[in-house]
Amino acid sequence: MGYDMTSEKIPTVLLWCAIINYGLLMFWFILFTVMHDSFYRLAGEWYGLSMDQYNVLMYGGMMVYKLGIILFNLVPYVALRIVGWNRKG
Repeated sequence: MGYDMTSEKIPTVLLWCAIINYGLLMFWFILFTVMHDSFYRLAGEWYGLSMDQYNVLMYGGMMVYKLGIILFNLVPYVALRIVGWNRKG
């Protein structure tokens, strides 16, 4: 297919996944802070959420997403670096 996914590239892929996911998390946070009222009105209409429920849902979602990034991208990356996965020789 043209993609050469060797085991030496796994740490690099994990690092790029973490960078992209943190970018998405920052985008989510910026949208949440800048367009808070607009999104709240929309969610309030759809789901009947109070302002407090909406805020808890957004911050909780960001927290779960951040924990996912740490557990599934950063921890494996650091572990592979510690054991010297990408060392030559």
